[in-house]
Amino acid sequence: MNSHQRKALSCRVTVSIRIAVAMGIPAVALPAAAQLRPLDPIQWRMYQRNSTAAGELGIARLFDQRASLAGTEGDLWEIGNFVVAWRTGRVILEAGGTAQRLFREEERFAPAYADVDPTDDGHRHDSGDYRISTSVRLTPDHWQTTGVLRFGTRLPTTSNRTGLDRDALDFFATVGAGRAVGAFALTGEAGLGIHSTREDRFEQDDLLLYALRAEYRRFAVIPSLSALGQMHGSAHSAIRGVENLGELRAGLRAGSRRWIRAELVVGYETFSPSNGVVLTAGIIY
Repeated sequence: MNSHQRKALSCRVTVSIRIAVAMGIPAVALPAAAQLRPLDPIQWRMYQRNSTAAGELGIARLFDQRASLAGTEGDLWEIGNFVVAWRTGRVILEAGGTAQRLFREEERFAPAYADVDPTDDGHRHDSGDYRISTSVRLTPDHWQTTGVLRFGTRLPTTSNRTGLDRDALDFFATVGAGRAVGAFALTGEAGLGIHSTREDRFEQDDLLLYALRAEYRRFAVIPSLSALGQMHGSAHSAIRGVENLGELRAGLRAGSRRWIRAELVVGYETFSPSNGVVLTAGIIY
């Protein structure tokens, strides 16, 4: 199956995923974001385990990823995906990002922006996004349902010349809820991303951010299923660099305090990868 066939198959599940997301948003009391990848979820396990600190480090291999501003599609390595978080009382302070992105172009789908440098060998690399956020627990500690408000910013650490991302400052805020129901742990969040664009006449775009996740915690190896992404409104078409993103992630996690997780990624939006894998290891205490 070539990349265009995989994209067509992914697009056919988009409607079903969006319906599931729409149904899930009220359940988290509707009350994020790098433009190659969706905003990662809240650090729910820190609240659920009453933990003080957590850290994780990982790598990702993604296929048929579109680099919107470069106007090309290819394969992407993300090296050094990291998160560090510290909790004090009801508040979690978090910093995360991607140390390096390595991109190999395979085909062009649009002209590049004027300030994007061409490549002689079809390879591009750049620092990934860096972001900081604060999460605040809204519900009492004795409640089984954990309600959380999260807000933060994405820092302009990438270069416009590589065409992999925007050198721009973004803001995001989400509200979410998590609850354990027997062996199942369910979490979800949704909110607003205020994203800067590269367009002179449309300098800002507001998008819906969402993340839904289910884990089954009966076994030593814990399976999970997630859907996360971002969607722009219906008032205008997508703006280059801030398009719709959406990923399904099916994962397995081994370990509790020290853990390792492998996730299979399937994109269901045009500017998300057709498929890929994410490997992450971490510690929480």
